[in-house]
Amino acid sequence: MIGKASVGARTRQRAVLGSALSLGLLTCIAAQTASAADCPGNPDAIGTSRTLVVDPREHPRIGTMQYAETLPLRDHEVVLSFDDGPLPRNSNQILAILASQCVKANFFLIGQMARTYPEGVRKLRDAGHTIGTHSQDHPLTMNKMPIEHAKQEIDDGIASVKAALGPDADKTLGPFFRIPGLERATAVEDYLASQGIQTWSADFPADDWRHISSSRVYDLAIQRIEAKGKGILLLHDIQARTVAALPKILATLKARGYHIVHVVPATPDRPATPTEPQEWRLHPTLETVAISHWPKVPNFVFASADAFAVPALSDFAGTGGELVPQAEPFDRVSHRGRGIPLPQEAPWRGETLFAMNSAATALPVPAQTVFEIPEMPRPTAEAVALLAPPAKPTIASARESQAQAISVSATDSRRAVRGTPVSGQNKRSMAASHQTRRATAVAAHGRRTPLKHLVQVKKRNV
Repeated sequence: MIGKASVGARTRQRAVLGSALSLGLLTCIAAQTASAADCPGNPDAIGTSRTLVVDPREHPRIGTMQYAETLPLRDHEVVLSFDDGPLPRNSNQILAILASQCVKANFFLIGQMARTYPEGVRKLRDAGHTIGTHSQDHPLTMNKMPIEHAKQEIDDGIASVKAALGPDADKTLGPFFRIPGLERATAVEDYLASQGIQTWSADFPADDWRHISSSRVYDLAIQRIEAKGKGILLLHDIQARTVAALPKILATLKARGYHIVHVVPATPDRPATPTEPQEWRLHPTLETVAISHWPKVPNFVFASADAFAVPALSDFAGTGGELVPQAEPFDRVSHRGRGIPLPQEAPWRGETLFAMNSAATALPVPAQTVFEIPEMPRPTAEAVALLAPPAKPTIASARESQAQAISVSATDSRRAVRGTPVSGQNKRSMAASHQTRRATAVAAHGRRTPLKHLVQVKKRNV
């Protein structure tokens, strides 16, 4: 009876505990949903799903664009971060958009901007956003400048923002710093860590500092968030293109099931959110994934190591002074092994070494005629002339022949006019000149030349 009573009591305790856990889980879910749904004037706002408290001294560097660790976010969680403000013209619009969506973000302010627009710094504080610093003058050479100069940039930026915040600056300024241009340097990071300041990089930028359209800013932000699934988004509240792209970015994140997380620093009254080391990795290795852990090589200490004996000549086999190591017992082939026949030697003959006589036979010296090349007889001038191709008549030579023929023909024509009979030789000359004129016309290809002009003069004379 006692045993049954104890079992029943334990059963009732488990039931009560299970109900309490279920009620607590539902309460947490309802609280997170209320933060997004209870947004005045905008029931469809994305809201802020939760607040993440971090200790900068435990994790001094975050952001996978440059570091191994990032914020311990769950899947589909995004942290919004804005640089380079405040600039009232655009920063005030960013604040209005975030307020309409009940979203909290992290801002990294430049010291000179805080001095110029201190009211903008206080607006961020009053809206409940986290304020960090971004140097005094936003130099893009912190990875090259002397460390003393970098320290001054960091310290002056912090002092300027504190001056804008007023008396409660120590409570409202977060120990977060982002290096301008993400131009990291180990000395700068070490100095920030020594001051208890966490160095922020990012997990994905939207390139809104470039000269691109607001639609391009939106596309890059969504594409890169989807590619990694969670992380820190880098934006700039001083850019008009960011003002135009931000409402669409928040609406798309809401539609695709993403949640906004607000990051604040740990304080004595606000301890850090409990996390595991693997959660600070963007994609931690799961327990179900096998990992190769190679064993470490042990350091053996040989107190009294025995030296090996020097090998003797009997350990070697060979002829003619050659040293050939003898086969070890486990190398010697045995043709019987527990009743199983072992492979026999190959049936073909092995390599045979032929001994060379000490007196090698000398080969005869080759005669000089083996290397002589007979010379061919040189051709004579007559043979070269016969082998040469016939020269082609040129236009100049044809013109000379035509001129001679025209002169002869003109003389014969004058004789015929005066009544002098033309001799047989002149007739043959006239026929030859006629053939020459035809050849010249073919060579000239019908072009109008002085030769054609001479032929026309002859005809008129005739």
